[in-house]
Amino acid sequence: MTIDGSQAAGPPANQAGLAERAMPPDSPQNGIEVVGLRKSFGPLAVLRGVDLEVLPGERVLLVGPNGVGKTTLIKILATLLRPMAGYARVAGFDPVHQGDMVRRCVGLISHQTFLYGELTVGENLAFYARMYGVEDGDRCRELLSLVGLSDRADKQTRTLSRGMQQRLALARVVLHRPPVLLLDEPDAGLDQQGVTVLDGMLRDAAGSGCAILFTSHNLQRGLGMASRVAVLSKGRIVFQAPREQLNAGDFEEAYRRHIGAAS
Repeated sequence: MTIDGSQAAGPPANQAGLAERAMPPDSPQNGIEVVGLRKSFGPLAVLRGVDLEVLPGERVLLVGPNGVGKTTLIKILATLLRPMAGYARVAGFDPVHQGDMVRRCVGLISHQTFLYGELTVGENLAFYARMYGVEDGDRCRELLSLVGLSDRADKQTRTLSRGMQQRLALARVVLHRPPVLLLDEPDAGLDQQGVTVLDGMLRDAAGSGCAILFTSHNLQRGLGMASRVAVLSKGRIVFQAPREQLNAGDFEEAYRRHIGAAS
């Protein structure tokens, strides 16, 4: 089963064999490791040999033009898509052959919130707490307070604004304290207060040893929340740098230069 409850399709035999043969004997534990990852959709090659590592405690911002493969990479790491070549490790597990273990170790935000509109705000968190085996009765209340939704706990989720639903999704992904967070545009729909909440959550999670890979179309905002940045273009990582080596102007210049060079 995938995170959204659907059944993942099995890979063609040659793809599964290729991924299995490409696995190294040892890989970093508790973080994210990607080596030579490739994915095509028909004749369109989206990922053309992606190499990327996210260590525990890192907050890595992945940026790139629309359609470059950021969401595809996150979906592969979250077991929602299968690669055609290369390998990955998420919290020490292989997304292709150990999908159940990966899903237990990951908190995922994608372009869907994975929330149930007919359930209340509180019921949504309680549902995911049961699913993840979270027995701390105060955990849900603490998170609702953190994201500013305590006064909406009894409201149906479908009545919330897009930004409020995104806040609830943020509470959902950290509920079970996963060692890896995969966040595709987690700042989408958030107001400035919501972005501040997100920034604090990322820093707290990283401080506890969580490995975080996230995307954003807002370069300046994303840079402010990251400890390292990576630029994806033409299916490959074309630039990486620690946050402390870049200011906003340097980052925008490097982004444009490397996007242009990869075109």
